[in-house]
Amino acid sequence: MLKRIFAAMLACTLAGPAMAASGNVELQRRDWSFSGPFGTFDKAAMQRGFQAYREVCAGCHSLELIAFRNFADLGYNEAEIKAIAAQYDVQDGPNDDGEMFMRPGIAADRIPSPYLNENAARAGNNGALPPDLSLITKARANGPDYLFSLLAGYKEAPEGVTVPEGMHYNAAYPGNLIAMPQPLYGEDVTYSDGANNSVEAISSDLVQFLMWAAEPKMEVRKRIGVAAVFFLSIFLIFSYLAKRRIWADVH
Repeated sequence: MLKRIFAAMLACTLAGPAMAASGNVELQRRDWSFSGPFGTFDKAAMQRGFQAYREVCAGCHSLELIAFRNFADLGYNEAEIKAIAAQYDVQDGPNDDGEMFMRPGIAADRIPSPYLNENAARAGNNGALPPDLSLITKARANGPDYLFSLLAGYKEAPEGVTVPEGMHYNAAYPGNLIAMPQPLYGEDVTYSDGANNSVEAISSDLVQFLMWAAEPKMEVRKRIGVAAVFFLSIFLIFSYLAKRRIWADVH
């Protein structure tokens, strides 16, 4: 039985790359500000990405692991966070009559899903379930590059490729056929800072925001990691010098 399970797991592991390769996936590699051990988030880009998420993505995709108070990381102050939260209706309860009720959101609330449940989400999307975006950049291989390429990868199908009804051709999606309609066409969002709002620019801002959503403590982790490496390097040098002194007579 264990051999069969192992064989099935191995087959799935080997089949993954083969399936991706058969789809002629085209990833656009970008130099992200958060890449590398010293990488940091671009707060202006994250705020633009949040605006793009609200205006383009939030109608279908949830962000259920993020609370409004987390937006302090994006540079919003307390008053701005309260104002953003109040624009959402959040289910609460039960009240004294044992009934659930709706109220304006508060900073401690998580961003509510656009659908009441999974069945409602599928019913509104021809049977497809829009994934929650909280961890999307970590849930996909080459997450940031993949997500950027997906958003900017909608094209006319090559000659000889038939796209079934309800599907769309995307150069970055494994198999190249995706149920999600093209979300960005350029100038979909008007930024208050007058930033570029081409398909590529909005896609980049969304990736910045969703990368933060997936790992909001990334900058802290990197600072701790760099400090730990520095400390261990100093410790290594002193250990080597101590070793040389202790064993000097033997050598």
